[in-house]
Amino acid sequence: MKCAAIVFGLFLSACNNAEPPLIADIQIDEDSILAPLTDTEADPVRGKLVFSERDQAHCVLCHVVTGLDVPFQGNVGPDLSLVSTRLSPAQLRLRVVDYQIVSPGALMPSYYRIHDLYQVQDDYIGQSILTAQQVEDLVAYLSELD
Repeated sequence: MKCAAIVFGLFLSACNNAEPPLIADIQIDEDSILAPLTDTEADPVRGKLVFSERDQAHCVLCHVVTGLDVPFQGNVGPDLSLVSTRLSPAQLRLRVVDYQIVSPGALMPSYYRIHDLYQVQDDYIGQSILTAQQVEDLVAYLSELD
């Protein structure tokens, strides 16, 4: 009986989804999030820093942007040099927020998600990788790449 109680307790803790999604299903329109996440104007200069800096999204770990002056750019993800010719700001927003919605099982992190995450260090539970403003700044930067 004690073993069953332990297993049941582990099951409940593994299924605990106390954090509600930051983005409601109603905000998602096919492969896009149409409305900005903040009322503050996005800044592509700050977005470039979000893209390239290790302490922020560090997108350059997996992606390359031609002409971006950083010491290393990855090749795991697609080249984003001309991304604005392929994707709208609304499509970019969803991909940054939670690429799992677009492509379940993809390796790209969900930068603005706090629900259904596993192996999160206690200090980071309930926190997204990026703030809503950082997402918008990153979308502004990526939207200028053409």
